[in-house]
Amino acid sequence: MEKLLSNNEIAEIEKVSKHLRQNILKMIHNSQSGHPGGALSCIDLLNVLFNKCMKHFPECDNNPQYEKRDRFILSKGHASAALYAIMAHCGYFEEKELMTFRLFGSKLQGHPCCNKLKGVEISTGSLGQGLSIGCGMAMGLKLDKSESKVFVLMGDGEIEEGSVWEAAMNAAHNNLNNIIAFVDRNRLQIDGSTETIKSVGNVSEKFKAFGWNTYEIDGHNVREIYNAIEKAKKADKPSVIIANTVKGKGVSFMENNAGWHGKAPNNEQLEAALKELG
Repeated sequence: MEKLLSNNEIAEIEKVSKHLRQNILKMIHNSQSGHPGGALSCIDLLNVLFNKCMKHFPECDNNPQYEKRDRFILSKGHASAALYAIMAHCGYFEEKELMTFRLFGSKLQGHPCCNKLKGVEISTGSLGQGLSIGCGMAMGLKLDKSESKVFVLMGDGEIEEGSVWEAAMNAAHNNLNNIIAFVDRNRLQIDGSTETIKSVGNVSEKFKAFGWNTYEIDGHNVREIYNAIEKAKKADKPSVIIANTVKGKGVSFMENNAGWHGKAPNNEQLEAALKELG
């Protein structure tokens, strides 16, 4: 019987998401650099994944079970503030370190760097590469007869890259049922609407045509996120979760506004955003 989230668990996750959103905004404001829009749109996905669905060990090298961990790749590396916020919450490092984000010498680089921060599987940010890397990891785990999963989070602007579809074809050909991808479908990229810049059309049908198992969900609905991940973990072929999200989710003046793709809030904007988040 599938485990279902209780109403109390959902309420707690939603409470944590508000805190994570606040930290994302504080980090980006403090350094006056970063990408709030896409970090806020994907944080609910990361919150559910890290807290409820993914096997991971914040103590890293000190845990004998570490090699049995699931792998996570933030292909849309510019949303690093979201990754750092959830990692701090899970205990990979102290939360106070978040305020070093994007500062000179920090472990919390603008894009995740595996040489700087334990728990980051691979340095990312060159868009269109994460799924290919994930395929390589998934194939390696298959060869090792490991039960670990590989999770890859991509942006919907990113899937305009041809290398994504090469990787999708490869995953299906090699029956990599241990890879689960997310598409953060917020429909905006740095220059505007994804449909105006280069329409990606029906993403779910595209992945189906490449031989993938697909789920389409509300990317801010905790129950839908959890159920989709748990189903994908049991699938007999590679799975993708198309998460319909809102860029800048949680802050009204940032929502559905491409101008907040890569802009830091000023003092007044931060105050208003934190107040809105409660």
